[in-house]
Amino acid sequence: MTNKLSWKALKYFAKPQKIDTTDSTPMGIIGQNRAAEALKFGLLMKDGGYHIYICGATGTGRTTFAQKFAKEEAVTEPIPPDLCYVYNFENPKIPKLLSVPAGTGKRLQEEMNELISRLSTELPRIFSDKEYENRKNEIVSVLKNKQDEIIKQMSEEARKQDFEVKNSNSGIFFMPIVDGEVITEEQFESLTQAQRDVITKKSEAIQIRAAEALREIKEHEKVTKKEVENLDYSVGLFVVGYHMNDIIEEFAKEPVLLHYLKAVKEDILENMADFVAEESEEEDAIQSIMPWYSKKSTEDNLTRYKINLITDNSHLEGAPVIIDYNPTYSNLVGEVEYDNEYGNLSTDFMKIKPGLLHKANGGYLILQAQDILGSPHAWETLRRSLITEEIITEPLREYTTGVAVSGIKPEPIPLKVKIIIIGGGYYYNILTQYDDYFEKLFKIRVDFDYEMHLNDQNMTEIVKFVNKYTKEATALPFDSSAIGRVIEYATRLAERQDRLTTRFNNLSEILMEAVGWAKIDKAETVTAKYVIQAITKREYRLNMYEEKLSEMIEEDSVMISTDGVKVGQINGLAVLDTGDHVFAKPSRITATAYMGKAGIVNIEKEAELSGEIHDKGVQILIGYLGQTYAQDFPLSLSCRICFEQNYSGVDGDSASSTELFAIISALTGLPIRQDIAITGSMNQHGEIQPIGGATYKIEGFFDLCKKRGLTGTQGVIIPTRNVRDLVLKDEVIEAVKKGKFHIYAIAHVNEGMEILMELPAGEHPYPPNTIHGKVFRKLRSYHRKAMKE
Repeated sequence: MTNKLSWKALKYFAKPQKIDTTDSTPMGIIGQNRAAEALKFGLLMKDGGYHIYICGATGTGRTTFAQKFAKEEAVTEPIPPDLCYVYNFENPKIPKLLSVPAGTGKRLQEEMNELISRLSTELPRIFSDKEYENRKNEIVSVLKNKQDEIIKQMSEEARKQDFEVKNSNSGIFFMPIVDGEVITEEQFESLTQAQRDVITKKSEAIQIRAAEALREIKEHEKVTKKEVENLDYSVGLFVVGYHMNDIIEEFAKEPVLLHYLKAVKEDILENMADFVAEESEEEDAIQSIMPWYSKKSTEDNLTRYKINLITDNSHLEGAPVIIDYNPTYSNLVGEVEYDNEYGNLSTDFMKIKPGLLHKANGGYLILQAQDILGSPHAWETLRRSLITEEIITEPLREYTTGVAVSGIKPEPIPLKVKIIIIGGGYYYNILTQYDDYFEKLFKIRVDFDYEMHLNDQNMTEIVKFVNKYTKEATALPFDSSAIGRVIEYATRLAERQDRLTTRFNNLSEILMEAVGWAKIDKAETVTAKYVIQAITKREYRLNMYEEKLSEMIEEDSVMISTDGVKVGQINGLAVLDTGDHVFAKPSRITATAYMGKAGIVNIEKEAELSGEIHDKGVQILIGYLGQTYAQDFPLSLSCRICFEQNYSGVDGDSASSTELFAIISALTGLPIRQDIAITGSMNQHGEIQPIGGATYKIEGFFDLCKKRGLTGTQGVIIPTRNVRDLVLKDEVIEAVKKGKFHIYAIAHVNEGMEILMELPAGEHPYPPNTIHGKVFRKLRSYHRKAMKE
């Protein structure tokens, strides 16, 4: 029969003798010319909004090549500056950002740490020196002498007015003198009113003089304090200047650092007490009674002179390339940490922690769509940062609720980064549909194909891929027969004889497992035997559900016939996908036909087990029957079709031709061969259309026939347009080669009828002894009976 396929047409047969296994030249992005061009263009575009979304199937090398291409571009770009947060002496609540050349931040941090360490040692030593103490004592002694002189003068004046001066911690008191004796308050009250009035009047005068004396003392104290401060400043200036001048000279070419270092110098000179302060016994006592009482230690006070190095780019050789799989809100924009002391939260600029955007600033950040969309507020934060071109670090609670909880608000950091998001078409469509800014921000879409053409160039790339794996993994070498089997497996994954899969992750797994089986055998080279073993064993690990269904069919719990003939009954084929394993199983389809006006009734639809595409297929059947048989009279037909023992639903139109053959058999009474299964979609003109999973469907029916025993008549009918999709297992090909199993390819339903019912289909006007002739006469008899009624 001309519809039978030769065994040579059932898969691509690799030619090991033509495979050069020594090719180890560098491999590029295999079979992805469109993606490579789009990715390179996207990386070259530095304008805003030209971020990249890489779309494609998992395992096609999207992440690997995104990282590879980004690194190649990054090495040609300048190293971005270091980013530091420092204490803002003008507004401590807003830490100041310093952007300095790469490597400068680390040096500055080290220099400032060294400065703090040295000053913490030198300043206490200088201020405890005898020379300093002597100079300070001279200044203080001058004040003391002036105080004593003023008090002496005031005492003399008071005595002239009959008052005695008393000094105490509370101040200066004037005690009246009567008859040469200092009197008490009780004695004062016992005096006559005239005496008391005289004393009071004198007291007012002396109080005025005392106020003047106190003002003089305070003025002298101010002068003395200023002189001591000047002394401290001059002593400190010598020490601080000695240690800071070298630092200022080192960074003098950076205006922003020069301004900052001068501010540091002035603040140190104004707060030198922080370097020499010691906790008093009184403060220790207070803290022992109230543990929550907190006074900043010397170390805490000196923290403001430290450098918080947010990004250190001293190790880079170009722009940074960062890849991350946990882009949470805090991981993206960083966070401000807090210390909790007895319920009191405290923070400072040193507790600002960097995020991914800080580390990738000036370069490239590669993220997975699933990760960033699955993390709360991550996408909104990334989008906001790209729109504003700023990195704003604030607590998540403040971002989500608007309630300020941060003790500090770091200055925003200018953002210049290229974002590369890797994901499937599903996430791309979601972002395009629901985010108005997505298309404005991600103007470059890079599509990674799931397959590539089978040609010499791409097969050479497969060889390079295998050699690269063996080199990097220090694995056993693959000979030409093994690589040939890998290429054949790549066509099977692509489900096309003229295509190769680009899902190299799947190929890598087979390579690793083939090496593993070879090592178990203590082989020195991986041959075709071990590649086949890796593929077979992998399928065995995953096909438990398939075997359970096969057992049910063998036990006749699921009824499928593989021999004989039946009227109104046919073997269809359905593909099942468990996620990591795809297989097919036969399914019995039955049809009943009788006179009536119901037309074709889809039992699955009535039971709400039919999908929309399957319903469409049934409507196509009605169109075909009307077009073929009802040109001269209307159809008077009631027909019911059913997928027997189907309890989980059915969808797709790949069984539409199968259902037609069952209906025709039910109408004509012609039996259908049960040793043949069929798959194929059809249109209203009876043309057979291609379907998916042709390879798995053939293998599914073959496995059942093999278990029951091959008779030499069994086979499968498929669409002619699916022949190029066949990548069958060797055992199926061997059975076809020996004539024990057959595969038929048809382009029209007429060809399928003739194979299944073993009669000519017939051409219009349909002869009586043809399939179409019998259908036509049956439908016409239904019509005539209906007209009589």
